[in-house]
Amino acid sequence: MLTGMLGGMRIGGPELVGMIVAVSFAAGLNVYATVGTLGLLAQAGLLDLPSGLHLLSNWWVIAAACALFAVEFFADKIPAFDLFWNALHTFVRVPVAALLAYGATSQLSPEKQLLAAFAGGAIALVAHGGKTAARVAVTPSPEPFSNFALSMSEDALAVFLTWFATRHPIAAGLTVAAFLTVIVVLSHWVVRMLKNIFRGAQKPPSPRNHDQLKVA
Repeated sequence: MLTGMLGGMRIGGPELVGMIVAVSFAAGLNVYATVGTLGLLAQAGLLDLPSGLHLLSNWWVIAAACALFAVEFFADKIPAFDLFWNALHTFVRVPVAALLAYGATSQLSPEKQLLAAFAGGAIALVAHGGKTAARVAVTPSPEPFSNFALSMSEDALAVFLTWFATRHPIAAGLTVAAFLTVIVVLSHWVVRMLKNIFRGAQKPPSPRNHDQLKVA
């Protein structure tokens, strides 16, 4: 059904670009779910991985990815500890996403492979940053349900995007592009708000206010 999907993609075509964008974003959310899903799809005969990613269909790799996904499933849902877990996985999700993009473009020139790897890592970093920011916002909540629901949504989105990218890579890529836009806009807004707060805290009182304070 999907056999030959990736293998038959036109070199440098929009399908391949969409696939890389979607899978990189998914890896930024949950790299183990992404790797495991790709491997299982390949084993089920629903996905023909490019030569650079054939290792993902190995049962040992699939088993390792599923085991680590199980660990992350619980670790990522513990308030406060999830912040440490996500910080640590900055050094896992981003490099693996870059390697996935590099392997997916094994039929291209080395220069284009490096460019794809850089793009994949950058997309994963944005997804990972958005996930971490959401956790920072939710963790202080006294009830654990919001943290659990957010983590479940991230896990499900990572699996769905990986699968969706193998069926409709262009649509998946456009969906992720919308997610990236929202994350970047929100990040810019938060940074600008923090700068304004910092500047307001550092601004000395005006002479008029200072005189009023002295009179009081």
